[in-house]
Amino acid sequence: MTVVGGMLDDVTHLTPAPTSEPAGPEELATALEATGYLPDEGLATAAYLALAMHRPLFLEGEAGVGKTALAAALAQVTGRPLYRLQCYEGLEAGQALYDWDFGRQLLHLRAAEAAHAADDPGALEASLYDRRFLLARPLLQALEDSPSVLLIDEIDRADDEFEAFLLEILSDFTISIPELGTVRAGTPPLVVLTSNRTREVHDALKRRCLYHWLQLPDFDREVAILRRRLPHVTEQLVREVARATATLRTLDLLKPPGVAESLDWATALHTLGARRLDPDTAARTLGAVLKYREDTERVQLHAGGALFGG
Repeated sequence: MTVVGGMLDDVTHLTPAPTSEPAGPEELATALEATGYLPDEGLATAAYLALAMHRPLFLEGEAGVGKTALAAALAQVTGRPLYRLQCYEGLEAGQALYDWDFGRQLLHLRAAEAAHAADDPGALEASLYDRRFLLARPLLQALEDSPSVLLIDEIDRADDEFEAFLLEILSDFTISIPELGTVRAGTPPLVVLTSNRTREVHDALKRRCLYHWLQLPDFDREVAILRRRLPHVTEQLVREVARATATLRTLDLLKPPGVAESLDWATALHTLGARRLDPDTAARTLGAVLKYREDTERVQLHAGGALFGG
């Protein structure tokens, strides 16, 4: 997997070996499990329907429950490239679609003038807006490189205006470029939108999508996820981390840990050579699972050794 950096087009282009698409939810769940992603029955069904019906899949849930990871797993299962658009406040439609490479256009213009090719202003202007000077952003890339998987991550961080723009894109999967014409996806991309619910997303956008709420896994499923993702970690440590993380989620924390944090915690403990969760090592590695000073202090003062088996 290579990450192509940019001003905002946080694009992950994943190109696994081509594979046939699953024939049903059960087959999709099995394929996802083979990549290390363990979905429950409801999520596997929602993802399969999004794939089969060419409908966007809108995923909500707490941070760290696997929303973003699902898009990467679906790309791997289907053999499609993955394009990611990371949303944030102030994101504009044009920035998510395309931009013109003004530097290269200027060089082209100077070269044309030096070659005395500027005698025909119309032809020169047309040549400036050639496809080779177009910088495709994630939305355009996903349509051009179809079939693909398009991840629109943390849509709740974008503004209302960007939501309204997405309604048009998701309705017909076409993009109009005035200088070049209309780009239409040969096969609609599999669109996965995620939200941590920092604000409510408008109903008009949700109506375009299939919806699924991702819950934190129960103890047995979290153990299975940790075992699958971290096979080098001892089973005892995995079970104790899963149990301690579940207990942390019952406390009144500013940011209860998700699965991503339990994976980080188990990895940190294993890196330090731990084979089980003891109070001392757990206390020294709380930064892997808790992200606020207030949460760390609350756990240290009120949970203490009882939480970590001490």
